[in-house]
Formats: sequence, C-alpha cells, structure tokens
Amino acid sequence: MRIGLQVPSFTWSNEQETLGDTFALIAERAERAGFFSLWVMDHFFQIPVIGPVEHEMLEGYSALAFAAGRTNRIKLGTLVTGVTYRYPGILIKTVTTLDVLSHGRAYFGIGAAWNEEEHAGLGVPFPPLAERFERLEETLQIAHQMWAGDEKPYQGKHYQLARPLNAPSSVQKPHPPIMIGGMGERKTLRLVAQYGDACNFSLMRLKQGELAHKLNVLREHCQAVGRPYSDIEKTTLGPIKLTRDGRDNSFTPAAAIAYFRNLAEQGIDQALVNMPNVADLEPFELFANEVIPAVEQIEVAGR
Repeated sequence: MRIGLQVPSFTWSNEQETLGDTFALIAERAERAGFFSLWVMDHFFQIPVIGPVEHEMLEGYSALAFAAGRTNRIKLGTLVTGVTYRYPGILIKTVTTLDVLSHGRAYFGIGAAWNEEEHAGLGVPFPPLAERFERLEETLQIAHQMWAGDEKPYQGKHYQLARPLNAPSSVQKPHPPIMIGGMGERKTLRLVAQYGDACNFSLMRLKQGELAHKLNVLREHCQAVGRPYSDIEKTTLGPIKLTRDGRDNSFTPAAAIAYFRNLAEQGIDQALVNMPNVADLEPFELFANEVIPAVEQIEVAGR
C-alpha cells in the first residue's frame, strides 16, 4: 500500500514571504519520508471546510512546478482541477509540461468543479451541473486524443480544437495517470471506468459502509464498459494528525498503521492524507521511521 500527502492549506504564519520556503520544506520532507505522492487542491480561494475564504491559496500548477524543482521522485498532482477553470487543450499542455519537466511524475486530476464563489469572484463562467459533466467528458476525450498524438480536429458540443497538437509528449506512457475526482455513482464513477486510471473517495463525506458500496458501484461500471476493475487505482483522502504519544486526540504511529491496514483490506491502493501539523517536523519523522515502512508491506485486498 502507498501513502500520499495532500497540502490543502498554506496558512502557516503571518509572514507571507516565508510561505514558499515552508512549502518547499514540506515537499522535501514528504519525499525524504517516503510519501508516494504530493497533492494540492486546484482552487483559487480557500474552501470553507479548511479555513476562511481569505486565507492564502496558491495556484495549483504553479505550486506543483515549484515542488517539482525541489524534489526528485515524489509524484505530483492536483486533487482535483475543476473542468471549468482552463480550456482543455491548454490544461493538457500544462499537465504535459509538468510531466516532462519532472521526469514523468505528474498525475492529471480532473473533476466537474463545484465552487461557485471563486468562479464568480474571478469572473470564470459557472455553467449548470449537467453541462459541467458534459464538459468533463469532452475534456477526458481530448486528453486521451492529445496524449495519443492524434492531431485530427476535435469537434465536441462545447469544445472545438482545430489541431490538438501536444509537443513534447508526456514522459509517462501512454499518459500521466488520470484521476477523476468525485463520488457520484451515476456519472462520475462511470467516467472513471471509461476514461480514468484512478479515483478518489473523501472519507470525511462517507458514512460507515459507504466506501465498500462506492467500490462495488465502480466495479459494476467497469464490468459494463469491459474494463478490468484492477486497472483503476483506488485512493482515499482523509485527515491525520500524527504524534509520538497521541496527544490532543491525534494518531500514534500504531494507530495510523491500523488505519491504513483497514483501508487496504477494503481494496484501497493509496491513502492520501492531509495533516494539521504538516509544518512540523515530528509527523514526517514518524511517517519515515515507523509508519511508511510498515504500510508498504501491507497487501491490498483484491490485488
């Protein structure tokens, strides 16, 4: 089993000029600790579940490019890009650039978008949900076409590309893994089965037993389109505050290992975590010395 780190907040101190130094240190510590991947949200305003909307929020791909320059092995992705934020051809070019310059470390995280406030705030059109899903499917089609090197015109309902040229091509073949965010059973998980390489389930939004149900729905969609269920990387996202002694209702290393083992037993390949104490050294030392070595030995059910 693998563990990834999501960094959803950049508010660590009142000294904004040190923000980049702290983020670089987090990326470097995550790689040294053995985290498989590093993720940032693709939002322009902070989201309410994390903090006040006025809190610092870095643009996702600039932040990942910066992190790529400070690391060598850790995978890099947005969790996830809203389909409305960028024209699809430009978006694929952006992800390809990250993949090329990082020597093949990019994920392509994409979803239907939801945060109307930041759309209105920055003047980005926010179409109805049904249209956003139509745009998401067209963007996924464009991504596959561009990464296949197919330059013929793309004619969709919402997007028309006269020549979807993508040079240089991605380092990862056939393309960077496509993670489709969201847990909707009728549309999102169908798109995962048809176009995706990875999915993500937010544990904070799931009730007891719902994860197993969502995985079964994904399995059914894979069967319907003739796709091996094992082709899809199953990931989760949840918060963990890790300390040596479990103070303040935090996880001890033993409790964290048990948490990850439970997810692996349900068929989760990679558990993504965010940490309230991510700017501290202590959790990275515990992940490096105790948690990640143990979790890497855990077999994922169904593999």
